[in-house]
Amino acid sequence: MRRPVALLALTALAVTGCGGNGSRTTAGPSTIPSSTVESTTATPEEPSPTESETPTPTLTPTPTTAPSCVDQKLKALTLREQAGQLIMTGINGSGMTKAQRTVVRQQKSGGVFLVGNGGSLAATRTATAAVNDAATVQGVRPFIAADQEGGKIQRLKGSGFDRIPAATVQGTWSSSKLTTQAEQWGSQLKQAGVNVDLAPVADVVPASLKSQNAPIGQLDREYGDTPEQAGQGVKAFVQGMRNAGIATSVKHFPGLGRVRGNTDFASGVADNVTVRGDADLQPFADGIAAGTSMVMISTATYTKIDPNNRAVFSPTVIQGMVRGDLGWGGVVITDDVGSAAEVKSVPVGERATRFVAAGGDIVINAESGLTATMVSALVAKAEQDKSFAAKLTSSVRRVLSLKQDYGLVSCG
Repeated sequence: MRRPVALLALTALAVTGCGGNGSRTTAGPSTIPSSTVESTTATPEEPSPTESETPTPTLTPTPTTAPSCVDQKLKALTLREQAGQLIMTGINGSGMTKAQRTVVRQQKSGGVFLVGNGGSLAATRTATAAVNDAATVQGVRPFIAADQEGGKIQRLKGSGFDRIPAATVQGTWSSSKLTTQAEQWGSQLKQAGVNVDLAPVADVVPASLKSQNAPIGQLDREYGDTPEQAGQGVKAFVQGMRNAGIATSVKHFPGLGRVRGNTDFASGVADNVTVRGDADLQPFADGIAAGTSMVMISTATYTKIDPNNRAVFSPTVIQGMVRGDLGWGGVVITDDVGSAAEVKSVPVGERATRFVAAGGDIVINAESGLTATMVSALVAKAEQDKSFAAKLTSSVRRVLSLKQDYGLVSCG
C-alpha cells in the first residue's frame, strides 16, 4: 500500500527535530536573571518603606535587538547584488575562462558550479580561490558546487580525489560505511574549496524501467528501486557530507525515476504516473530529516500534479508539496535551466523569474553568458511588482541564512 509521503515526512521531522536549514529550531537552557533570584531571597529584617519613604523608581532601559548578520547583509546588498545571490553560474571545472571570470565578477554570482571534468585537488583549490576573489560581495562568499555523486557523474576525479563508485554500488553498503565514505569524499571537496555537493539522487527507479530511464537508471545513479532502499542511501550520504561540512542537495523532486527522456538533452519530458503524496517521494523526506541543505527541483512536467507547468515553474510543486507537504523552509534550487534542452523554449529571463515566483531560490545556469540576463530580469520584475519583490527578498534571506550556516558570511 502506498503511504502518504506528507505524513511520513512530518513524522520524520518531528522525531529528528531537524528540517534542514531554515526549518531548524534550537532551544537553549532556561536561565533566571540574577536580579530575579535576589528579589526572592531578600532578608526579612529589611524594613518595608513607609508611605513617606516611597522608593525611587528604577528606570529600566528598553532592550534593543541588534540586527542579525543576515539582516545586515540584506540591507547592505543592492537589489542587483541580491538578485545575483540567486544565480549559480556554470564555470569550467578546471577553472574560470576569461569570459566566465568577467561574468562572475560583474554579476557577483551568488554561486558557481563546476561544469565538465576538473583537475587535481590542488588545481581545484587554486580555481576556487579565484572564484572567491571574483564573487565575494559585502562579506558574502559564493557557493562553489560540484556534481560529485559517483560512477559516471563525478566531476572532480583528478589526483587527490577518490574515485567514487556509482550510487547503485553505494546502495549495497551499510549505512555506517556509506556515511564514513561520504565524509571522506566531502573532506576532499572541502580541501579543494568546494562547499556544495549537488547530490544525492533521491529518485526511485522501478526495476522494470531501469533500462528505459535515461537520466537515472541508465547511468546507475539510483540508490535502489524502492523508496526504502533509496531513502537509506540518501540519509547516509547526506549525513557523511554534513559531517565533513559540505552542503548537499537532494534531487530531482518530485523524481525522475519514471520518465524516459533526459531533460538535459530532450524536451517534452513528462511523468504521467507520480501523484502528490506518492510513496516514491519518501527519499526526499528522508534527506530532509537527515539535514540536507537544499532540495533540487526537476524540469520535467508531472501531468498528475501540475500538467500546465514544468516542476521548476510550478507553485503546486514548490509551495504546495516541498514547502507545504514536506514542511521544507530551506533553500530550493533548480536543476540546470541554462543549457538544458527541456527549457530552451522558455525566454532566458523568465526561467529565473518564474522559478522565484513559484517559491524557489537558487537558479542553476550552466551557460555563464546567460547570467546577466537572468539577474536583470529578476531586478526588473522586482522593481515593477511588490509581491515579487517580497518573494525575492525571502529567497535571498534563505540563501544568506544557509551561507551563514556554512561560514560564508562575515559580519563585523
